[in-house]
Order: sequence, then C-alpha cells, then structure tokens
Amino acid sequence: MNISRGRHVVVVGTQWGDEGKGKLVDWLTETATGVIRFQGGHNAGHTLVINGVKTALHLIPSGIMRPGVRCYIGNGVVLSMTKLLEEIAGLEKAGVEVRSRLRISEACPLILPYHAALDVAREAAKEKSGLTKIGTTGRGIGPAYEDKIARRALRVQDLKHPERFATKLRENLALHNHVLTDILQAPALDFDAIYTEAMAQAQQILPMVADVSRELNEAHARGENLLFEGAQGTLLDVDHGTYPFVTSSNCVAGNAAAGSGIGPHMLHYVLGITKAYCTRVGGGPFPTELEWEKEGTPGWHMSTVGAEKGVTTGRSRRCGWFDAALLKRSAQVNGLSGLCITKLDVLDGLKELKLCVGYVLDGERIDLLPLGADDIERCEPIYETLPGWTQSTVGVTQYDALPIQAQNYLRRIEETCGVPIHVVSTSPDREHTILLRHPYVA
Repeated sequence: MNISRGRHVVVVGTQWGDEGKGKLVDWLTETATGVIRFQGGHNAGHTLVINGVKTALHLIPSGIMRPGVRCYIGNGVVLSMTKLLEEIAGLEKAGVEVRSRLRISEACPLILPYHAALDVAREAAKEKSGLTKIGTTGRGIGPAYEDKIARRALRVQDLKHPERFATKLRENLALHNHVLTDILQAPALDFDAIYTEAMAQAQQILPMVADVSRELNEAHARGENLLFEGAQGTLLDVDHGTYPFVTSSNCVAGNAAAGSGIGPHMLHYVLGITKAYCTRVGGGPFPTELEWEKEGTPGWHMSTVGAEKGVTTGRSRRCGWFDAALLKRSAQVNGLSGLCITKLDVLDGLKELKLCVGYVLDGERIDLLPLGADDIERCEPIYETLPGWTQSTVGVTQYDALPIQAQNYLRRIEETCGVPIHVVSTSPDREHTILLRHPYVA
C-alpha cells in the first residue's frame, strides 16, 4: 500500500454523533503524525478499545493513544481547563505520556463555572415551564460559544495576563450572575473562587499553549500527514442539523479548516463515520426511531447489544433503523469521499433489516432529510426490507468473510446514499477493521 505524504484526512460523524469516530481516528493515526480536534468541547466522548482495554476521551484527540503522535486542540474548541487536566491525569495514571505531545491553541475560548451554571439553569427553567428541553449535556458548551460570538470570551491567551484576565472575568461574571439570579432564579457565583482556580490551572495549561495554526502549516510544509477529528455529528451541526436540537458548533468537515487555522486546500479526503443503524441522545426528531426499551424488539437488540449509553453523560441512546435519506444530507454538506460503517456486528441475529430510503412529507416523496426540526417531525419514513443474518461478524477483517446478507446490506447503503464504503468496523477493537480503500492513499 503506497501511503501518500502530505495528505490530510478529516473524520466526521454523519448522524447525531456517537458513530464510533474515536476508534477510526486511533486506527488512522498509525499513518499520521498529528491529530487535531477542531470544534466542540468536553460534551464529546470518544471510546477506544485497544487490546481489550477501554479508554474514554472527551477533549484530547484520540491520537494520544499512539506513542509519538502530536495532538492539537484547535481554536474552534471551547476548553474546560478543569476537565482537560482531569483527562490528562487519568491518561498519565494509565502510563500515557501527554504533556510533551499536546498543543493547545491560544485562541480557544475558556469554559468557566458560570457557563455550566447557565446551561443547567436554562434546561431546568424549560422543564419547569413545560417547554421542550434541548437535551444539552449541561457542560456549559453553548453558553461558552455564546460568549465567543458576543466577543466577550476569555480565551487561553488571556491566562498569560492575570490582570487582564481579572478585569474581563469581573465584567463577564457581573453579566452572567444577573441572568442566573434575576432571570433563572439560580445562585450567583463567586469571583474570587473562579479567579483563584483559573490562575492555578493556568500554571499547568500554559506550557502546552502554542500557535496551532503555525505548527500545522509547518507540518504540512514538511510533508507530514495530518488527521482532523470532528466531535458530535453532522445532524447536530448548528447550521445544518436538526435545529434547534443541535450542538453549538459546526460539526461539518469544512470547519476543520476554520477551527484549526489552515486553508481548505489542505483537506484532501473526508471520511464519514456512520453506524449500521441510527442512534440519538437527548431531544429532537428521529424519523426511524424504534421502540428500544421493550425486550425482544429490534430497537432493544440495538440498544443492548450495541451498549448504547452516552460516553459523556451515561444517558441511554434512542435507537432506530438506518436512514439513507439522512446520510444523503450529510454527504452533501460534508463532501464525503468515503464511508466507514461501524457496529455492523450489532445487527448479527436480526431476522430482517429495514433501510429508510426517503420520506413522505405533506403527501410528497422526498429523498433528502429536510433542514430544521419542524419539517423532520412530520416526515414518514419509506422503508425497504432486507434479510438479516445469523452468523457472527464480530472481529471479521476481510470483506469476503462477511455473510452474503451483510454484504448485500452494505451494498444497498452505498447505492442509496451515493457514497462508497471504504472501511467497515466489526467491533470496538482497533484491529477488527475491514479496509477496502485507505484514506491516506491518493
């Protein structure tokens, strides 16, 4: 296999997140020298299983599990210093060297305690008023992005200047305490406690701060291979997702450039990660959702065999049939080069499978997921039924070794979505992967 030098790959989720991106990033890192997170915060959760050992990551790129690989947190990420330091400590306890390999953009907005307080208080207020909750993780991600867009965010670079940091913090806290106490009837937060903790954490964070944009462009000039790791999924994108039931950042491939400080000409291949079925955490429309809490149903099978619990929150994921019309929308907005189908093994044992190929909306057939939750709520899925298989696919590494029914299912996904399948994952373990075309081969 002739791996190209100076080739850069973007890995994005194509559904509502939780597609298994962490494993694929870790697997592809064998060919890369650097891995970059370009959006989101510690509301993401990527689980890796290496030699049977499970590791959950939230902020640090999944490439950290490969010795010698540099990892970057780009300017598009909102950063909780508390959670980052907890994650570093956990990895170091497991014997993973982190600090000399991790670079943090000085332009990252900081998530501070008042952001999480606002997040939780708002969801509580919605629930109390009988309104539909967004289903956020309560980690402060949305309020931190609001501060960024309002041009009042405290950024990593402000940690270098304690007096400037204190002035900005005092102004922001006055505003947010007003909202917390007078509007949301929640407790106010203390300036001294936040400032003291932030300054203590800065001593550990600042040695890892760098001009990430410059370092990535220099790596490109040297002909190194880079890997850009997206968080969440395309249908949670703040512009292209099931708005307003979305996250607070752009999860699509194009944001890999803006969120890390490189030019879009440096993005050569986009790998879309998608489960062999669909899941969703939190509120929002889900056209192919099944009854997943009733024992013996296909949805229950997906939930239990697939261990569908959120990595970050522990919430149960809603489960449903594969949605090709949804994936067409993801292919369109990401410019997908190829697909990786994950969790194919979860479908082992189901007698038949259903594949959504379009919807009926207002009496008309449509073949592409609409934009916005209101229209999606009214969509009725159109299904094709395919035979399932009884043989185990767990750990299969050759396409021809898959049951013929599984091969036919994958082929039909390609046909309906219009995107070739280049990788298939048959368990969480990094080695249990079927490679049809390597993203780093031009």
